[in-house]
Formats: sequence, structure tokens, C-alpha cells
Amino acid sequence: MVAPPALLRAARSRPALTSPPALPAPFWTLTAGGAGAGPPQPRRGRAAAASSIRRHRRPPPPPAPRHPPRPRSPLRPTRRGRYRQHNMAGAGGGNDIQWCFSQVKGAVDDDVAEADIISTVEFNHSGELLATGDKGGRVVIFQQEQENKTQSHSRGEYNVYSTFQSHEPEFDYLKSLEIEEKINKIRWLPQKNAAQFLLSTNDKTIKLWKISERDKRPEGYNLKEEDGRYRDPTTVTTLRVPVFRPMDLMVEASPRRIFANAHTYHINSISINSDYETYLSADDLRINLWHLEITDRSFNIVDIKPANMEELTEVITAAEFHPNSCSTFVYSSSKGTIRLCDMRASALCDRHSKLFEEPEDPSNRSFFSEIISSISDVKFSHSGRYMMTRDYLSVKIWDLNMENRPVETYQVHEYLRSKLCSLYENDCIFDKFECCWNGSDSIVMTGSYNNFFRMFDRNTKRDITLEASRENNKPRTVLKPRKVCASGKRKKDEISVDSLDFNKKILHTAWHPKENIIAVATTNNLYIFQDKMN
Repeated sequence: MVAPPALLRAARSRPALTSPPALPAPFWTLTAGGAGAGPPQPRRGRAAAASSIRRHRRPPPPPAPRHPPRPRSPLRPTRRGRYRQHNMAGAGGGNDIQWCFSQVKGAVDDDVAEADIISTVEFNHSGELLATGDKGGRVVIFQQEQENKTQSHSRGEYNVYSTFQSHEPEFDYLKSLEIEEKINKIRWLPQKNAAQFLLSTNDKTIKLWKISERDKRPEGYNLKEEDGRYRDPTTVTTLRVPVFRPMDLMVEASPRRIFANAHTYHINSISINSDYETYLSADDLRINLWHLEITDRSFNIVDIKPANMEELTEVITAAEFHPNSCSTFVYSSSKGTIRLCDMRASALCDRHSKLFEEPEDPSNRSFFSEIISSISDVKFSHSGRYMMTRDYLSVKIWDLNMENRPVETYQVHEYLRSKLCSLYENDCIFDKFECCWNGSDSIVMTGSYNNFFRMFDRNTKRDITLEASRENNKPRTVLKPRKVCASGKRKKDEISVDSLDFNKKILHTAWHPKENIIAVATTNNLYIFQDKMN
């Protein structure tokens, strides 16, 4: 078909274009928060449009300035649409953070007592306090020193602030079950006055603790001696006004509430709501909603227990409230699915609002597929737009607006896929690794074996493997990136996958909410690292 002459004249009379017109942003920048959230796609449409425009340019535009080539993304899509990871050592963050050793807490003994094994790590909302719980039921709180916090070249160290016994071993006589004192989770409440509050839980009982300071003591009682003995009222001839005298600082931990007798199965998660009045607790089959002021009753909001326990196919592995929406929460399952629920829809959230699940690649199906797909931890980003899940081999970032697949997938220790049989025999395949965000949601961190921990930069797609070891325990010592050789000839700085120590594992990590300070728990030691400051 020949175009009309008027249309051709109009095309020739158009002004010259110096650059191609801007095209709409790609799909993943609209749904996943910016570039880098998805694999680059071929620009066939843009190239065709530019070619069509060049045919009508009169006269030709001046040459555009040359730009350096765009760096290649370390995550490239494979034929099956999955991401293949390329190790890029030496990059610890968006600005190539250099991590250095700061402190290590705990004994050096090789013979570790079971009660001393750290079971949870958590910073408070300001990052000034760091709490750890162990299998012996103890909670140890570290406080960042004040005098160095104002200096730009140094940060204050964390020293012991308070230690108390949170839980004791118990025995359920009705079910003939021993209840361990192990601390499963610790969650801080936002500070509202001079005191600090935290929730700690073992398998059955949740406790609200108040941590307060006292640096004055009253003196001059009328009916009490200085040593605490009461006086005979008939001997009191004069009245005295009690006064407060300065004393050495004493930190007291006192239980304010005890929430018990609400869970039949072991508690695996607690999460404080954004209204700061309620919180949830989750066990293998149920999730309960509590009010912080009411201890004798809770509301069951999720119950996946079947009428016949032989029909049980999955269990709840983790649960968390949304950081901004007080009616929204998610919980993960052993089948690798994440369900988002809205309490405004119904009182019992058996029907989820969204189901996040990635289809399984049939070519990777094996005997261990269901085990390694079980989600061990789920965390919302601080912004509330994304959530991160951790399964045995990978970390996945999900956009709450896209349910069919994660927007980012990071392989933590893919080299262990060939070792799943031996990991199954020594029960390591059932280890529950946690994960955490940094303060700006740009970097995620999780643990691995051989005391390795991994960081993934979401903007640059770089990753790094670091080791928590006493060999580099000098302050300000920069950590060297580690590499694992899966097969073939091993290089000088690489570690063979066969030489990894699976008894040394990092299950619990925490990131300071405002600074580049991380806490990593090995067996019975707590390592604190920070970025190198100029």
C-alpha cells in the first residue's frame, strides 16, 4: 500500500531528533522497586524504533558522547528462567564495604556445653542494645558504650549490660513431656520510657521482661532499719523524711507478664504488631494473637491442624507481622509456600489473601526436594514492600504485588546440592538458617557452614562470603573473602567443599538497624563485625 503524498511530505518536514524517545520502564522496575530487580531483556522494540527514526532524519544529528559499557549483571537468566550466580569476591555492599573484626564474646574452649549454645540474636530498635538467648534459658544483653558513639573514626564496643535466667526446664505431667529451657526467639518492644521491654519464648511459654536501671536507693525509713529489719512501732519517737542516696548502677530484669498454656506444639516464632499493643505467636499448626496486657487468653487466628493427623502434609515454620499494616501478617510452611493473611477479612484467617509460591523445576526434582524447599525464616523489609525467605540452599526476595515467583533469588551454598545425601544422614539438612536485612533494605545476610556467612547486594548483585574465626581476632582486622571450590582443580585461596566442617554453622545473624554493624552467632561465640571507617 502506497502512502498518500501529504503523509510523506509531513514525515519529511518533521524536525530532526537527536536521541530516541524514552520508552516506558521495564516491568520489574515498576513492580520490584528499581533497576536490578530482574534480568535484562533484549531491546528489540527500542532498536527497531531507533532504526525507523534514523531513516527519516534530515540532517543527521551530531554524534552522541560515548559512555562506558554497562557492567554485566552477576545474575544471568538461564534457559529455564532461573538465575545463575557468579561469585564476585571483595564486594561487601553497595559501596564495596570492607568488613573488619570488632569483638568476640564467649569462651574459647573446644568442649562446648549444650547450655552455652546461642539460639537467637536480636538488636533493639535503636541498635544500642543487643540481646542473645541460649539453650540454657539465659538472656544476655550487651550495651554499646556511650563515650565513643560521638567520635567519627570509632564506634563504641558492646559490653555486658545485663544477664538473667529467662526460662527454667519444666515437665508436663499430663503429657509426660519435658519442656526445654532453650530460648527460641527474642523480640524487643520500642522504648517508651526509661525502661526497656522484650519478649522471650521457649517451646511453650512467652515472657515479657522489663529491663530498668537503678542508681539511687532510699534511706531514712521510719519503720525499717538500714539492713531491712522492721522496727517496733512503739520505739519510734520521731518522724524522718526518707531521702534518695546515690549508689552504683544496677540493672534489674523483672518479668512483667507470663503468657502460657496456649500452645500445644512448639513455638517457633513471635512477632510484635506495628500497633505495639498486640503480638502473634506461632507453633507448628496454629498462630495465636495476644494482647500485651492480657495473659489469660489469646485468639486463634490460624489453625491448619487436620481432623485426622494422618492427613497432615505441612507445618508452619515461621510467621511475622507486616511492619506498617497492623492487620497483615505472613506465615511460611514446610512446603515452601508463604501465605499472606488480612485479619480484617475474617477472625479466623484460614483462607489466605495471597499465596506466594515458585513452581518447581521438574528437572531438579529429587528425594530431597521437599526437605530443602522448606522455609526456615521469613522477614519483611523495613519498607514493607518486600519479604525475604530462606530455604536450605537459597534466599529469595518476594514483591508483595507479585505472587507467582520471587523477584530475586540468591544461591547461598549451591555447592552442597551434590552433598544432600550425606547431609541427610547427619541431619544437617534439617538446620534452620535465619536471614536479615540491613537498615536500608539494600543488602541481605544469612549464614552457612564452616562458620561462613553470606551477604548479597541487591543493587549491584554482588555477593561475598566471610568467615567468623578467632584467627583474625585483632581489632580493625579486615576480613578476607572466602571461596569454596565445588569441583575440579582447587586454587590457592579456595576451600574444597569436602573439607567444610558441618559442625560449625551460623544459624543466627542480626544487623544493626542504623549502622553497618552485624552480629553473628557461631556455636557458643558471638562475633561482632563493622565496616572499616576512614
